[in-house]
Amino acid sequence: MYAILDRAATHGRDIREIFDAVIAGGCRMIQLREKEWSTRRLLPLAQELRDRAREAGATFIVNDRLDVALAVNADGLHVGQDDLPAPVARRLLPPGMIFGVSSHSLDQARQAQADGADYVAVGSIYPTGTKAEFQLVGVGLLRQARPLIRVPLVAIGGITPGNVAEVIRAGADGVAVISALCAAPDPAQAAREFLERIRAARAG
Repeated sequence: MYAILDRAATHGRDIREIFDAVIAGGCRMIQLREKEWSTRRLLPLAQELRDRAREAGATFIVNDRLDVALAVNADGLHVGQDDLPAPVARRLLPPGMIFGVSSHSLDQARQAQADGADYVAVGSIYPTGTKAEFQLVGVGLLRQARPLIRVPLVAIGGITPGNVAEVIRAGADGVAVISALCAAPDPAQAAREFLERIRAARAG
């Protein structure tokens, strides 16, 4: 369970509130995604969440912003296809820092692995409102990628408790979720439900 905290998806709620809720719900991998704030404005929030993650024993990833990830000593960095090129980011990251890369095709997934990604995100699996111009790839891409990608595969895009079992059965090692947690009436309960269904899918 990989919670992506995006201020734009919280409907005005404080992102710290969402962070505390998903941690209470059992999630231990958190990404901070902020596409609009300046580095100066984002840095204090990233530092606070990084400190909270450390206290909770959670892994803290920063989306896109290499400078912020390094400044707060985050556990990792995630980049997309339009962000800092993966080989450059991998070279600039300290040894041991987790590096994730988004992919929308089999070729991109293979390239992400070749570029040193510690995990490869695949999506959008289902239609999503988080990105206006999402690329719908479906669970078929997960099935294609699974035998070829040695690192963990993380599915993203439109994933809900109702479809997460299908994603796990298709070969995902984990699921990254934005709206279904950030916009949930009770993010802690939503996280618990996701985890229960993921475990049940794996057991099955």
